[in-house]
Amino acid sequence: MTVKETEKLNEEQRKLQVTGGSTFILSLPKDWATKNELKRGSSMIVREEDDGSLSISPSSLPKQGQADEAFIKAVQTDNPDAIMRTVISAYLNGYNIIHIRAQNQKILPSKLRTHLKTFARNYLVGTEIVTDTVTDLTLQVLLNYPELTVQNALSRMAIIASSMHKEALQSLIHLDYSSAKAVIETDREVNRFGLYIVRLLKLAVSNQRFVKEIGLDSQKYCLGYRLITKSVERSADHATKIAENILYLKEPVDKELLNKIIQLSELANTMFETSVSALFKNDFHQAETVFENLEQIHQIEQEAILTSQHIPAEGVANLRLLIESVRRTAEYASDISEIVLNLNVDSVLS
Repeated sequence: MTVKETEKLNEEQRKLQVTGGSTFILSLPKDWATKNELKRGSSMIVREEDDGSLSISPSSLPKQGQADEAFIKAVQTDNPDAIMRTVISAYLNGYNIIHIRAQNQKILPSKLRTHLKTFARNYLVGTEIVTDTVTDLTLQVLLNYPELTVQNALSRMAIIASSMHKEALQSLIHLDYSSAKAVIETDREVNRFGLYIVRLLKLAVSNQRFVKEIGLDSQKYCLGYRLITKSVERSADHATKIAENILYLKEPVDKELLNKIIQLSELANTMFETSVSALFKNDFHQAETVFENLEQIHQIEQEAILTSQHIPAEGVANLRLLIESVRRTAEYASDISEIVLNLNVDSVLS
C-alpha cells in the first residue's frame, strides 16, 4: 500500500452545515471523538495553520510537562555508557521523568549512579535528580520550554562557540595552556544546549502544538534549525581541537605564521557570527555576504601552510591541524548561511 493510499484511509469528506443563519458547523468522526473521550460540552482547540488548513484537537491532550515516564532497567554487568545512551534517547524523545532501576530490585552499581548523575548535571538542560537510592535513580526535566526557546538556546550555543574560538586564539598568541584547557572544558556547555534543542525540535516535529511553544513559527523550520545546531556544535568542536593542538606546542609560534593564523581566525569567526546574526534577523542578504569571504579564507590558509614550511619540524603537524580547524569554522559558517538562504528565499522572490 502506498503512502497516498494510506492517507486516503484516514480521510473522509464531510459537508459543512449552517445553523442560525451565520454559524458554520462540521461534525466530527464518532470513532475519533470516542477515542479521545469527548462528550457534549468538551473544550476543543481550533488553530489555523500556515497553509490555511485547520487543526482540531481536544484541549485536554497532555501538554508540556505531562509526558509519559520512561523506565530503564539496569544490571550489574551493564556498560554505564550504554545506559547513558538510553537515557539520552529518552531525554531527546521528550520524556520528562526518567527512572533508572536495578533489575529484580538489586543494587544499582555506584559507578553507574555516579556516571549518570554527573552526565545529567553537565549535559541535560533543565534536569534534576529527584530520587537517588541504591535501587533507583530518577531524573526529572523541570524546565518550562517557553522559558528557554529554540532561538534562545541556539543563541547561547553560538555565543559560547564564538567565545571559545576567540579564547583559543588568545591561548595560541600567549601559549597559555591553562586558557586552552578552559576552552576544552567549555565545549560541554555547547553540547548540553545542543541536546536540549534536539529535544525541542523532536517534540515539535511529532506534535504541531509544540511549535509555537518552543518559539518557532512553523514546523518547516525544524529541519533547518536542527542542521544549524549541528553546525554550531561542530564549530565549537573545532575550537576545542585548536585548544588541544595548542597543548602540544613547546614554544611560541613563529611571528609571521602567527599573524597569518590570527588573520584567518578573525575572518572565520566573523563569518560565523554573521551567519548566526543573519539567522535570527531572517536576513537573506546578510547570509549571502558570508560566501564572499570563502575565497579569501582558502587563500590565507594556503599562505599559512606555505609559511609553516619554513619553521622547525617539531610542532608543524599540530599547527597545520590547528589551521585546518580554523578553516572548518569558516566552512560551517557558510553551511549555516546556506540554510538561512533556504529559509528566507521567499523574501527575495518576486
